Amino acid sequence: MKNLSRSKTISLVTFLVIVWGISWPIYKIALEYTPPLLFAGLRTLIGGILLIVGYWSKRKEIRWKENWPVYLTSSLFNVALFYGLQTVGMMHMPSGLFSVIVYLQPVLVGILAWLWLGELMTGLKVTGLIIGVLGVAAVSAGGLSGHIAVLGIVLALITAFSWAIGTVYVKKVSSRIDSIWLVAFQCTIGGIALTSVGSITEKWSDIVWNGHYLFGLVFGIVVGISASWVVYFTLVNAGDASQVASYTFLVPVISVISGVLFLNEAFSSYLLVGLVLIGISIYLVNRKPKSSLSRPRKDNLATEDRRRYSL
Repeated sequence: MKNLSRSKTISLVTFLVIVWGISWPIYKIALEYTPPLLFAGLRTLIGGILLIVGYWSKRKEIRWKENWPVYLTSSLFNVALFYGLQTVGMMHMPSGLFSVIVYLQPVLVGILAWLWLGELMTGLKVTGLIIGVLGVAAVSAGGLSGHIAVLGIVLALITAFSWAIGTVYVKKVSSRIDSIWLVAFQCTIGGIALTSVGSITEKWSDIVWNGHYLFGLVFGIVVGISASWVVYFTLVNAGDASQVASYTFLVPVISVISGVLFLNEAFSSYLLVGLVLIGISIYLVNRKPKSSLSRPRKDNLATEDRRRYSL
């Protein structure tokens, strides 16, 4: 990472992977006691408001007239579509399986970053993309055979695409916007949209205000939304979008294990094969070619030799 030390990067990535990994089964449990859109809307809206209040002393960095299109675009892809589709989708399939498909996102980020940001695209990345598609097909096989709702698979894929677009977009505009204010406004605006739609299509009276629901809500507000998005965009802004996205490949692993342990979700052979293929895909998409790594070293050695002989 360009502006982060190695130890800090490892700490932030570890925090992000663990939080996002365990959030899937936590939200899955909470969804048994609440309509999905109201749950997604409340945790993003309140999380965004808390960030605005806590960061209000630096409100000069908002620059609303200049940055409002960025706030709206990010809130659409990273909150309204991402959390809305994610929360509804988890009601149609196991949380672990849903997360596996959603975390095809790093592969999509690698391709979009190549097309949009000019990041390097190699034969390894193309191979990784093909393997990633095969991985999603393997994971989806159970659904196509009738064990899992096909709607859930479709929603997971759209969720991955929306998140990938949002991530690359944020990287593109990162030089002219404060990352914390971006998270605050994307959560607030997206939260308003989700809560509004939920209020029209769902019933507030269906929310069961018990411990499971409140824990999922508070966890989402404080850790799953506010803290994790600040960490994620900090990492994205400090390095290549595709490289940062590749660090999240462990999230579905943690999610699947958590779902198996705490929700008694099935761990099928389809899921295992798909998980392995997607992991390989993400590794290949984000792997640096050996030639590009070794060439600078040779150039540096040649430069040192010329300097030595000129003395």
